[in-house]
Amino acid sequence: MFDFDTLGLTPSLHDALKGAGFSEPTPIQAQAIPPALEGRDVLGLAQTGTGKTLAFSLPIVNRLLENPGKPLPKTAKALILAPTRELANQIVDNIRQLTENARIRVTVVVGGQSINRQINTLSRGTDILVATPGRLIDLMDRKAVDLSTVKNLVLDEADQMLDMGFIHALRRIAPHLGTPRQTMLFSATMPKQMEELSRAYLNDPIRVQVSPPGKTADKIEQSIHFLSKNDKPAKLREILSADPDALTLVFARTKHGAERLMKGLVKDGFNAASIHGNKSQGQRDRAIANFKSGEISILVATDVAARGIDIPGVAYVVNYDLPEVPDNYVHRIGRTARAGREGTAIAFCDSEELDLLRQIEKTIGIEIETASGTRPAMRPGQQAPAKKGGGRGRGRGGRGGGGGQGQGQGQRQDKPKAQSASQGDKPKSANGKPRRPRRRRAAA
Repeated sequence: MFDFDTLGLTPSLHDALKGAGFSEPTPIQAQAIPPALEGRDVLGLAQTGTGKTLAFSLPIVNRLLENPGKPLPKTAKALILAPTRELANQIVDNIRQLTENARIRVTVVVGGQSINRQINTLSRGTDILVATPGRLIDLMDRKAVDLSTVKNLVLDEADQMLDMGFIHALRRIAPHLGTPRQTMLFSATMPKQMEELSRAYLNDPIRVQVSPPGKTADKIEQSIHFLSKNDKPAKLREILSADPDALTLVFARTKHGAERLMKGLVKDGFNAASIHGNKSQGQRDRAIANFKSGEISILVATDVAARGIDIPGVAYVVNYDLPEVPDNYVHRIGRTARAGREGTAIAFCDSEELDLLRQIEKTIGIEIETASGTRPAMRPGQQAPAKKGGGRGRGRGGRGGGGGQGQGQGQRQDKPKAQSASQGDKPKSANGKPRRPRRRRAAA
């Protein structure tokens, strides 16, 4: 295991690391940073909250410090693509810790903000451009940005980009990038399409992996309540009342559901706010800032928040509705137990969500501990996942502790996805012929 002192970094970056409180690298940083400093392409797989941002940003900043020079108008030297506005802003905040006293310009372009102001900013050029793909394409179409000088490309949370259909945007962006270039792809999960993505955009990459894809963080205590849909509101209030000052992130499936849930909590005296695709960027930024400062203790969100919140103080994550994409469960609960801390993840499961639960448990490879209610019996021929070791209750919600990012560019509205019909029971149209399945939409 190296420490940052042994990397041969430029003196100013070395001082910036110390000033930001970085002393020892995390496992993903220890494996990814040395080959990245050598210019190798990197495929990095690690649980959320393990320090992936520094793993790709430190090599980029070090290269820029070693090769100073003012960027040309409208150009960028490095491009970092992120699936959501929240994650893009978080990345910029982290990079600016390293560049505070350096002549390195860092620019973020995301939807929900003035494109004319972004065009004006880009007219002066930038060293590091952090962008959501949709807004970047808008700027490319207006000839406001020239990517031909980009020699470092990072795809952060690439699996989320695949879920949200950003592969098509990437195919439009990639041909405009400079060559040769270094490409780094980071993700917490590894769906099958990721292999195809890495083969298409990475050149002889080194693969670094510090945990099995889809594995949840070891320091997260997970539990689940089996209950009816009508009993969810009361159970949530019971859990929130047990530790009212703790920072708690509550996930709902839809925008309207999240807003309705937040308003109900506020009406009942809870200090809550919400973020989802119907909120403006300013509203979402203020809600996250107030949550981070502790001004509000409960943040209700759709999966738009699962990748864009890096707040070490989040003590609890409550899955009020189970996600329809199993990997999103991993990212949701990864908002707690950040930076080596412990955390509690609580899930609700009603009768309509049993199949979602089974998919989640298959993905994470364990059976989540039952906190209340009765777990339904397995269907004939169905294999149960391994049971997780004994839980250590942490007060809220009883046994086992009780009881995910504004809309990224290109992300569609968060309508619930229709359950696919079982074989032999396919939906029919009026003329009796099988109806073609609809394209599944990603939740926002």
